[in-house]
Amino acid sequence: MSSAWCFYIHGWISNIYLRIIKHMKLPKSIFSSKMANILQLVVLFLIMLASAKALRPASSSSIIGLKKGKYWNAIRARNGASLPPDFELRTYSQTLDHFNYGPESYTTFEQRYAINFKYWGGASTSSPIFLYTGDESSLDGDLFAGFLVDHARRFKALLIFVEHRYYGKSNPFGSREAAFNNSSTLQYFSSAQALADYAELLRYLKKKLSAENSPVIAMGGSYGGMLAAWFRLKYPHMVIGALASSAPILYFDNITPQNGYCSVVTKDFKETSESCYQTIKSSWAEIDNIAAKQNGLAKLSQMFNSCSRLNKTDELKEALEGLYFGCAQYDNPKSIPVSRICHAIDGEPNGTSVLKRIISGINAIVGNSTCNDFSETEEEDAHSGWDWQECTEMVMPIGCSAKNSMFEASPFDIKNFSLSCKKIFNVNPRPHWITTEYGGHNIKKVLKRFGSNIIFSNGLRDPYSSGGVLQNISDSIVALTTPKGSHCLDILEANEADPDWLISQRNAEVQIMENWIEEYKRK
Repeated sequence: MSSAWCFYIHGWISNIYLRIIKHMKLPKSIFSSKMANILQLVVLFLIMLASAKALRPASSSSIIGLKKGKYWNAIRARNGASLPPDFELRTYSQTLDHFNYGPESYTTFEQRYAINFKYWGGASTSSPIFLYTGDESSLDGDLFAGFLVDHARRFKALLIFVEHRYYGKSNPFGSREAAFNNSSTLQYFSSAQALADYAELLRYLKKKLSAENSPVIAMGGSYGGMLAAWFRLKYPHMVIGALASSAPILYFDNITPQNGYCSVVTKDFKETSESCYQTIKSSWAEIDNIAAKQNGLAKLSQMFNSCSRLNKTDELKEALEGLYFGCAQYDNPKSIPVSRICHAIDGEPNGTSVLKRIISGINAIVGNSTCNDFSETEEEDAHSGWDWQECTEMVMPIGCSAKNSMFEASPFDIKNFSLSCKKIFNVNPRPHWITTEYGGHNIKKVLKRFGSNIIFSNGLRDPYSSGGVLQNISDSIVALTTPKGSHCLDILEANEADPDWLISQRNAEVQIMENWIEEYKRK
């Protein structure tokens, strides 16, 4: 596939690419955001999938899963940057600091939200409100949760999508530049402040619309899914339930093994093709062997069609790792990127070298390009919103182990990570804060005692499912899993090609939500 297949204007490509880079999140120890050309091509592949209605985010989240610092949800890429029909874009004067009472705390900023009245039955009928808990993305073109729109008519629901503070155009202090000026202006940037934003806005809208008796269900995917679940736990008087899709709420404070993400990626490839898995596993040593020879880096540069001479093998390895991560995370049943790679790798004639097979796998996804730019240049968005969040509270210790994995060892190192955060933002990460604020340890025992009405949905081919809730906690806190599902697939727009198991998962979610609403109206 060529890049021209999806886009005709380079500027538009770059804009979409940079947006996705903000949403994909992978461990900084295993992927660099500086291989712009090859990653851009991969992003275009995912946008092709989106145009086929197979996928739409990067959290979420972003071909490539959750990069430590940036990457989440490539399915956020959409064909355009305008709101879908029937949505109105509005602003609300939001409180800067919900938790303190100094003069600056009462400062306000304009927070954007999109609202859709088309199917709402109205306040007089106590028709429900679906609140999408905005995540690390802009509202412009990023209303990806087609599940809400698909079922709004059935529920006669009002739809509200809120833009997370410090993302898109919802910036305190008047501009992104001012908001990201230093750690003092960024101090109001946290998940707790975001949840309080949603609560304040929801209270305002319910009063304005005389909809105090309308039940509210929160929904989100990836980071937004975590926010939806936490919103239900923190503000149970505001929302009667939450649908949390692909929400890795247990990937904190070493509840989930570091290698969980990489283990699922490995499993996806190994289940697809043992020989493909073995080829990828052996490729890292082959890269090192060639690099160690005279003019080895020059030879690798030629083999992999690099736009400029590789300076080190990590430039190449990180791009390949990123490709495999993303294809696994978004290995949806229609476009099957893992199978595409493995089919190309295995399809080479007997006697083909390991690295030539790897190159065939790359070309099966990104197509043939003039050259691939692996050079290390300055990051265009070195101080992204997700960088700040990870350097403060969202510390997800994701790393790879060489044992039972097709990757080289690259463990998460909190010491080096902290040094990087100190250098960039002059802050120290708080790796235990998320579990302190929202819980996570002994989650079944804790939530069984006081929680209710949360759906945790996960596709088990999504590497982030390793940090998700995969078993029922109680009769009302349930886990819906699909062995062949990928990241956030259940909350994307339905299409005729959806397999029966995906349709069944969505139907189960709808039935549970209907039960919540019926129970609410009976009381």
